[in-house]
Amino acid sequence: FFLAWELELLPVYLLLAIWGGKKRQYAATKFILYTAGSSLFILLAGLAMAFYGGGIPTLEYSALMAKGFPAGFQLLCYTGLLIAFGVKLPIVPLHTWLPDAHGEATAPVHMLLAGILLKMGGYALLRFNCQILPDAHAQFAPLLIVLGVVNIIYAALTSFAQRNLKRKIAYSSISHMGFVLIGIGSFSALGSSGAMLQMISHGLIGASLFFLVGATYDRTHTLQLDEMGGVGQKMRKMFALWTVCSLASLALPGMSGFVSELMVFVGFATDDAYTLPFRVAIDGLAAIGVILTPIYLLSMLREIFYGQEKAELVGHTNLVDAEPREIYIIGCLLVPIIGIGLYPRLMTDSYKATMEVLVAKDEQAMKAMNAPAGSGLIRQAPLRAPALAG
Repeated sequence: FFLAWELELLPVYLLLAIWGGKKRQYAATKFILYTAGSSLFILLAGLAMAFYGGGIPTLEYSALMAKGFPAGFQLLCYTGLLIAFGVKLPIVPLHTWLPDAHGEATAPVHMLLAGILLKMGGYALLRFNCQILPDAHAQFAPLLIVLGVVNIIYAALTSFAQRNLKRKIAYSSISHMGFVLIGIGSFSALGSSGAMLQMISHGLIGASLFFLVGATYDRTHTLQLDEMGGVGQKMRKMFALWTVCSLASLALPGMSGFVSELMVFVGFATDDAYTLPFRVAIDGLAAIGVILTPIYLLSMLREIFYGQEKAELVGHTNLVDAEPREIYIIGCLLVPIIGIGLYPRLMTDSYKATMEVLVAKDEQAMKAMNAPAGSGLIRQAPLRAPALAG
């Protein structure tokens, strides 16, 4: 896993450094420093778990699960892995490489970053932190939920301030990944399943939005919202595609984003592992992000397509409408977005059994942490403060 994690960094670095924008070298260097530097924590944690307990070292997954690491050792390994995976997810404040990478990348690289690369962090948190280190996850789960809320609100507010179209959508991606953190931090099968579905959903929606960013740039030759406006009459099909994909991103009912976010909300709200005031506070704060998302997305559409056509775009020969090729590509992404939105079991049934086993294991760890026999160091840990029910 570590070797694969490292190998995928090289092609993305080259795609950024060779074919990116004016500041491509800066963005590519920042990307490789953040992601390659943080991935050393995966190596250190993996080697520590492999050599723990003496005997023949092993990196085999099921053998590591069977070792039964003590709580203190789990906390150390969990911290290292959380830093590594948090950079890739990304978790605020480890996110600063992403807007720069998106700001300089070309449209196909955008689609890879939003559709696949960010999801590696969420997948790894579920696969390694939750499954191999359940005792530490019971300690860290409240922190993940708080970080998820910070992601949602901070990135949504920051997206408001962005006048560059790429960076606006990039911060939108960071905001949506906050729901993944809340789902992973919940001890409910519904919330964890919602986190997985949110990764799939955002992979499709984010890729479609960044494709449209590239298609719009090809026509207007600008990414600055101040230089756009009034092109809706000339590009009606493009306007329709932008509108549908933006509605999917703001979690319109009938779209995959609505189902995944609702699963996270309901899963966490009905999670008895946390006290009621904590659940109400987190769901209330996360709902602020849900309200902010349509505001900045719909205002973005207004600035691009409505109003008076800007002087720079008057008589622009490249303002042609969406071509059949572009409509086909967006259609291929919208079919699963709408399909999952109308019938979520298309995806959730494929990982339902795995999620139930994972949640059951984490619930056992949480109950053991609250039991008198295991309540020494863990009960005194600062991360217990937000409110796992005693």
